[in-house]
Amino acid sequence: MTSFSTPGSAVPAPAAPTPAQVRRWRQMLADERAEAAVYRDLASRREGEEREILLALAEAERRHEQHWLDLLGDQVGRPLRGDWRSRVLGVLARRFGSVFVLALAQRAEARSTYERDQDATPRMAADERLHEEVVRGLAMRGRNRMSGTFRAAVFGANDGLVSNLALVLGVGAGGVSTSVVLLTGLAGLLAGALSMAAGEYVSVRSQRELLDASRPGPHARSALEHVDVQENELALVYRARGMAPDEAAERAHTVLAALQAGNPRRPASGLSPSDDEGDHETVGTAVGASLASFAFFASGAAVPVLPYLLGAEGLVAVAWSAALVGLALCATGAVVGLLSGAPPLRRALRQVAIGFGAAAVTYALGLAFGTGAL
Repeated sequence: MTSFSTPGSAVPAPAAPTPAQVRRWRQMLADERAEAAVYRDLASRREGEEREILLALAEAERRHEQHWLDLLGDQVGRPLRGDWRSRVLGVLARRFGSVFVLALAQRAEARSTYERDQDATPRMAADERLHEEVVRGLAMRGRNRMSGTFRAAVFGANDGLVSNLALVLGVGAGGVSTSVVLLTGLAGLLAGALSMAAGEYVSVRSQRELLDASRPGPHARSALEHVDVQENELALVYRARGMAPDEAAERAHTVLAALQAGNPRRPASGLSPSDDEGDHETVGTAVGASLASFAFFASGAAVPVLPYLLGAEGLVAVAWSAALVGLALCATGAVVGLLSGAPPLRRALRQVAIGFGAAAVTYALGLAFGTGAL
């Protein structure tokens, strides 16, 4: 049976939002405003393309802000503060604007709940996922620039913490005097720091030499101006470096056409199918990596020795060494997690488990083969 509306009947008005919905929408509005402010603050510390990208992200957050304003209507009320994560991120963005802040912003985008929020649109949820990838890309640039020295710093600090704690506890468990434990710890600090610095220098230097050996030679570049545009072997260079035949031919034609047109910049790097100028940034400098490795190993190795330097003995010194190293391992693990976009707590606990596992082995060996127990 077909039903007809009676004269004067009207379509039911949408139900009024509940107080809980209003509170949640107002908080969403505050969070969007805080995120937009973070991107504007980051943009103020950047130039060129990165600045434009960050400002575009801020504009996208403004569109999300408008969505919540439309839902709230005349119930917007007084502006609320964003959640504590957004506020902390805003403070860091205004003062630093570093890759560390971008890594935090990446994690903030990853926490978006719009996919499960019935009041958010599918487009908003998709935006947040794309924002995460955009921020990941921006952070990747900074990670590449710092990865060589950062790797040496993290490895050095953790090696110093773990190896010297294991050394101190292993020797101490053997029943030797506090002075012997202290001397062993200081010797381990210096020997390990020098070994790490030398090893890092050789490693980075060798990696640079391997990269240099794979770069186009200067004689090949000078030959470009004499290559025939129609019949040439330049395409073979690109194919040897991984390009498909059609793509290699097109690239060769483009480079040589630019050369004939009098554009000297294009052919200068035209023998490489991709931008390889960032390789040395990714690897880092040998001296910088070596110094960072020495400094951070020494700083890490000093932590387990500190209680003995301050006069602690026996189980008290062991407890203090383990506690201080545990805190330091948590800190380094959390920093690595944040910069890599991974959960910082999980990385911190992993670092602690590895460090204490190694120290427990040497401590057990010291008890087993020593002259007495602590």
